[in-house]
Amino acid sequence: MQATMIKSTTPDGFSRSALPAQLAIPTASVKTIRRSTAKRFVLLSGVLLGLAVPAWSQSPNVTVFATGFNNPRGLKFGPDGNLYVSEGGAGGSLSTVGTAVQVPAPVGPYTGGFTSRISRVARDGTVTTVVDGLPSSETSADNGNQVLGVADVAFIGNKLYALIAGAGASHGLLNTDNGVLRVEMDGDVNSVADLSVFIKAHPVEHPNPPDFEPDGTWYSMIAVGGELFAVEPNHGELDEIDPTDGHIRRIADISATQGHIVPTAVAYDGDFYVGNLGLFPIIEGESKILKITLSGEVTTFATGFTTILGLSFDDQHRLYVLENTTGNPFPTPGTGTIVRIEHSGKVEVIATGLFLPTAMTFGPDGNLYVSNVGFGPPPIGLGQVVKVTLQNADLGSRSE
Repeated sequence: MQATMIKSTTPDGFSRSALPAQLAIPTASVKTIRRSTAKRFVLLSGVLLGLAVPAWSQSPNVTVFATGFNNPRGLKFGPDGNLYVSEGGAGGSLSTVGTAVQVPAPVGPYTGGFTSRISRVARDGTVTTVVDGLPSSETSADNGNQVLGVADVAFIGNKLYALIAGAGASHGLLNTDNGVLRVEMDGDVNSVADLSVFIKAHPVEHPNPPDFEPDGTWYSMIAVGGELFAVEPNHGELDEIDPTDGHIRRIADISATQGHIVPTAVAYDGDFYVGNLGLFPIIEGESKILKITLSGEVTTFATGFTTILGLSFDDQHRLYVLENTTGNPFPTPGTGTIVRIEHSGKVEVIATGLFLPTAMTFGPDGNLYVSNVGFGPPPIGLGQVVKVTLQNADLGSRSE
């Protein structure tokens, strides 16, 4: 297939690009408002329970590593060799209707509780709890009761940090705010930065009023050079958080140049690389990867992807892209994929058949670990971490 390539030269000297994936326009019968943000997967019960979907199976290099999670999201390996998994939790019944600004219907009003947690997975797959009782909230029943909680984790040295997305009065939890926490191994937590206060005081250029989250829906966080960097999908921004004094600095207002594209995933390789989820109904190939410099310059790195929720670089500076759903207008189990962008720009398929995956990370063994069954009714206790073995993992190139 001959296609237009979007070139981008990166600091390691490689010229990288991606071929557009096959474009599939939703059928005319789809009449759904194009909602967004990372938790705007409109999973009516029929999507998981009653909707007929094509037969599917995971590629043979995908195996289950650990189970029993509640809406698993971002995950990272710690310096101790264990895997730390953020879990959105199970929401709750607390409400702030009548006392605080609510997220517009049909997404809001939210209800909340303190059911989110961070789990630790040992090398043999044994799961233990590091900390629980963290804020968790869920959208309205009309929006499928989709859950926010601990969105991601990151390490700076031996210190564990957690990105909180399920807190805030707009999420049903009075006297709480979204932010970054420092988590001790004994379960003690300390607030590092208040992201709710920051995002309210520093509005982006192009918010989307019908789909506005006062406290934000923070999704991905990485550590680079002793600093933390977090992506917020609903407002559309990449921010830097100083873990020592809690100072927050906006690296880029993505909405200013890209509009409401719902940026979700972030990785670093000399510059920041940010992938976006896109809107609904899903249009195949609509998601892209942006390159963002530390000074905030935003350019397009690669296009032709679908529902991006994870990005990771390997030690050869090749970028892996986690797509939650492919080939369907709405989130569909068994259609998640991982692809790799080669230095030549060729896009190789690495894994297929993932079940609503939400995040991925590299392990010390050189393989990928993915949060699987990351949302949907009812995901409580059904979440997994799957291992994607990369040796001889190529399943073919993506082309039209």
